[in-house]
Amino acid sequence: MKSRLFGAVAATAILMAAGAHAADPVKVGFMATLEGTYTVLGEDGQRGFEVALKKWGNKAGGRDIEVIVAPTDASPESALRAVRKLVEQDKVDFVIGPLSGSEGIALRDYAKTQPQVTIINGSSGAQETTFVDPAENFFRYNMDGAQWGVGLGDYVYNDKGWKTVASVAEDYSFGYTNFLGFAHEYCKAGGKITERLWVPLGTKDFASIIAALPDDVDAIYLGLGGGDAVNFLNQYQQAGGGDVGLIGGTIMVDGTVLSSKGNAKKQLIGTPSSGPQADTWDDAKWQEYVKAYQDAFPPEKRFPSPSLLATGYYNAADAAFTCLDEVNGDLSDGQEKFRGCLASIELDAPNGKITLDKNRQAIGSNFVFEVVEMPDGNLGTKMVKKVDNVTQTLGVPEDEFRKLGLPSRDIVDCD
Repeated sequence: MKSRLFGAVAATAILMAAGAHAADPVKVGFMATLEGTYTVLGEDGQRGFEVALKKWGNKAGGRDIEVIVAPTDASPESALRAVRKLVEQDKVDFVIGPLSGSEGIALRDYAKTQPQVTIINGSSGAQETTFVDPAENFFRYNMDGAQWGVGLGDYVYNDKGWKTVASVAEDYSFGYTNFLGFAHEYCKAGGKITERLWVPLGTKDFASIIAALPDDVDAIYLGLGGGDAVNFLNQYQQAGGGDVGLIGGTIMVDGTVLSSKGNAKKQLIGTPSSGPQADTWDDAKWQEYVKAYQDAFPPEKRFPSPSLLATGYYNAADAAFTCLDEVNGDLSDGQEKFRGCLASIELDAPNGKITLDKNRQAIGSNFVFEVVEMPDGNLGTKMVKKVDNVTQTLGVPEDEFRKLGLPSRDIVDCD
């Protein structure tokens, strides 16, 4: 397992070695899926983090920021190896990460054993991470996967007129959570989910899954991401596709897939989906952030627009650096002042205002959108609806929401 410093941070380290600053640097551990099927997601998460570093000039609270990177492969085992290295060997002050759902659950549990370290989630979206026995030193500024589904079920049923759906989704915590957000609303509207197919992360051969897809439904929900999404689209196209509509899970139609090579992705044009941002949103702060992302990297080393992973990591880092500045770099007394700021901050994020609930879980805005072809030929997402103040219980009273049960293969059931 390798670790490295970002080039910009390395320059800071040289200055520190020369004694340019009296205060000790803040050591930040960065974790993302830089290996495995979600590598492309992790790479854009890293770009978002770098945009935040650049905004702050690699310094906050009067202290230089030193970054140590620990890659993961989306498995909880790799996440634990990475965070243990960062915390127990590298002695970082706080961690930003992880990216994937099951990794987040693993880090929540690890955080409870390391009360001296603060963990600020990168973009992982499993509901359980903050909803079940949360850790006091774990903060999440992105909404979970179920929150990312808000608005989509209603749109699909009432606006698209799709009354029956089958699904293919990844068989792990985020896949369950993201599907729950869609299904909860879709079933409540009157929709029926006739069949649910689950595939392991890293699936390369989708032939049997494609053959099993029913043709007597109005649409198929695709809860895939990264290499899995691209492999499915290529094989679905080769099999002749289908005459039914497609519904995208949040990371199925993110920039990480829409910017992939080949023409198979064009099957997604017109596909409705939902998530924490929309590429063509005309909000001035969003457009400013997109430009900062574009200016930070040459076109061949980035996506046309930042993915939700870039935005998640950007927001996490921006919150951390804002609070570090607010407390003048003071991380003493178990980081009490720093964590107090993290818990109470209202983050004026590029994708809307974000606050945290009692479990240190984000409340924010969700976007319903459709995939469109942009004037330059690239694919992007066009907003059709925005839902503000989305809570982790999806607007349902907490006791009623908990009765649904934790996200799983069978929850929620339309019946």
